[in-house]
Amino acid sequence: MSFLEIDRRPGAVADACAVILLAAVTVIAALTFSDYGLGWDDFTHSQYGDLLYKYFSSGLTQRKVFSFVNLYYYGGGFDLLAASLAKAMPFVDVFDIRRLLGALVGVGGFFIVWRIGRRLAGPWGGFAAMALLMICPLFYGHMFMNVKDAPFAVAVAGVLYAMVRAFDEFPNPSPRTVTLFGLSLGLAIGTRVMGLMCGVFILAAIGFLFVTEARHLGLKAALKRSLAFTGILALGLPLAYFVMGILWPWGVAEPLNPLVALKYYSNFWEVPWREMFEGRPILVPDMPRSYVPTLFSVQMPELFLGLALAGTAGAIVSALFGKDTPAKRARLVLIVTAAFFPVLLTVTARPVVYNGIRHFVFVTPALALLGGVAASWLWEKAQRLPRLAQGAVAAAFLVGLAMPAAAFRNLHPYEYTYYNHMAGGIQGADSKFMLDYWGLAFKQATEELDEYVEQHRRSLPQGRKLRVAVCGPYFAAAAELGPRYETTYDSSSADFYLRLGEFYCADVKAPQLVKIEREGVTYATVYDVRGRPFPSVFAAGQ
Repeated sequence: MSFLEIDRRPGAVADACAVILLAAVTVIAALTFSDYGLGWDDFTHSQYGDLLYKYFSSGLTQRKVFSFVNLYYYGGGFDLLAASLAKAMPFVDVFDIRRLLGALVGVGGFFIVWRIGRRLAGPWGGFAAMALLMICPLFYGHMFMNVKDAPFAVAVAGVLYAMVRAFDEFPNPSPRTVTLFGLSLGLAIGTRVMGLMCGVFILAAIGFLFVTEARHLGLKAALKRSLAFTGILALGLPLAYFVMGILWPWGVAEPLNPLVALKYYSNFWEVPWREMFEGRPILVPDMPRSYVPTLFSVQMPELFLGLALAGTAGAIVSALFGKDTPAKRARLVLIVTAAFFPVLLTVTARPVVYNGIRHFVFVTPALALLGGVAASWLWEKAQRLPRLAQGAVAAAFLVGLAMPAAAFRNLHPYEYTYYNHMAGGIQGADSKFMLDYWGLAFKQATEELDEYVEQHRRSLPQGRKLRVAVCGPYFAAAAELGPRYETTYDSSSADFYLRLGEFYCADVKAPQLVKIEREGVTYATVYDVRGRPFPSVFAAGQ
């Protein structure tokens, strides 16, 4: 086929659109990764990465990493890779490396979802699933700066991809599929111990497959096929354990350490604080069962929500009553379980939940895949309609993508604070929910404060560091401010007051030097409090 000829193979146009979209988002990520600020955990995680690097470079003798705060209960593969790159490139800021690495991991997640969606629902289904994940603020907004939940989401997506391949090859998955399964499962558990939950997704799908085949082939034959299938997949478990050990060395230091970590995280280990939910500041252990479902309903774009729910209903009907082979229907059970089991478990068990729904980033690839299934089905039905109607369907989908994409542009680099129209956008959500709980706006606020200080340095205190009282991520503020400043919680002796635009930060009557806003909502503020001492950086009652 010559360069000028049109590729008329089935799905060629959809695949071309997917490649173009993926390339465009990759370029955007590469151009914007440095815009994202530091959150509450960034500084500590960079230290964890350094300790992991020292552990491996010392021949496994420097074991301080096994007692560093509580981070050894987490895998640190992302932190280790970032620290290694920082050692190799000392001329690049480590936090820039972490942001770029996060962007690359996120782009990898888009690619994986595209490939899964293509297997589940054809080329247009793959394109739609990837596009939906790109407009998901929980995934796109977190991939640049959330070093625990975003990489975990990509690893779980890798497990789903491996299992979809395995069901396509049932009952004899190929060596390549088994290898992918072991690698991705090791990445998932080695990133967060909650990766063990992937076993629930897999067992639900295999259990469905067994029951369905038993009805047609008989109990003995179905059991034999399911056991053979499971046994072949189990050949990937040693690889999974090895990968987990590289990412999470504490997890393999003792055989039962993963269970110890699970037990640790089953109990809330911190002093409770309050977060805003539905207009009320509530202690995080007291959040209602509706917390996670409510936040999903108001933070996901309408197109994402509508197609994900439609895809869920369609997937359940197809799994139970469809004419595909039991193995192909088991793929749908896998995806539905991955999307909803964690949420249903949270509603039922009611663990401590906080920081919005960042701990649930890992369900968004499965939700996007269900949306891709629905989009593919709708497009297939639209092919029977007149051309004008087909154009209307395509236009509706594109508008549904464009609206949150435009909102992302206005919110940048705070895409993760997006709220949909049901919540009234960020203006409607500001008084009801948490917005910039990570404190990313401190980056822009400190840059503008630094500009002010540079312009007025002669009128500022000389011979000492400038003191900045902070309400928000303290260590992030210190890292963003740099060496000419001293961060403090002491509001009585501060020169400036840097605060997040959240309810728990005290308001002051002082000249305002910096105000970071998006769509009329304040994300961070800097005040000149010289000679204006105030009681506390925290609001009364916090």
